[in-house]
Amino acid sequence: MEIAERRDDAIRDAKESANIDTIKSQYVTDSFSDERYSLELKDGLHPLRYKFAIWYTRRTPGVRSQTSYEDNIKKIVEFSTVEGFWASYCHLARSSLLPNPTDLHFFKDGIRPLWEDGANCNGGKWIIRFSKVVSARFWEDLLLALVGDQLDDAENICGAVLSVRINEDIISVWNRNASDHQAVMGLRDSIKRHLKLPHAYVMEYKPHDASLRDNSSYRNTWRG
Repeated sequence: MEIAERRDDAIRDAKESANIDTIKSQYVTDSFSDERYSLELKDGLHPLRYKFAIWYTRRTPGVRSQTSYEDNIKKIVEFSTVEGFWASYCHLARSSLLPNPTDLHFFKDGIRPLWEDGANCNGGKWIIRFSKVVSARFWEDLLLALVGDQLDDAENICGAVLSVRINEDIISVWNRNASDHQAVMGLRDSIKRHLKLPHAYVMEYKPHDASLRDNSSYRNTWRG
């Protein structure tokens, strides 16, 4: 029931901005497809600023190689409207039902959830560890912030990952440039603000080149 209410609120907010010029100023970037934009408006849909894709990874515990990792990443859906997001999200299994280890990747279209991808290779990620009791709600809040273009410096955000592990769930937000300290810290503050993250939670950061060197996602991080 709560998911349906949040979906309806998002669609209602989009309808309040249904004037074409207003929608363009809020959601359209230079890279936005005019053809897609026109078709979605014509169909009565509410276009997002970015098109997104959701990917799924289910790895065999204890087995990790770059080849097998890339082979295991499966794109399961793409969407570019408010309605498309909710239709996709409502059919995803909740994190509590996913096996360990599983990763859900929520990325802008055209960016693969790989450290080596051209959009990611110079970047890194903010990492937050959650108990399984609360992870689903924080994950949903983060996705709503991404879809709604609410996080600061959205152009430099590549996507987000939910990593289901044995004793915890880990949420990470990937950005394009790990060397821009001001932008990295600004993203940290924006995530904290939009998730209303309690002070007890510690955020960690790790550049992707460090992950490539030690072949790990969540070890050897620095605290922000």
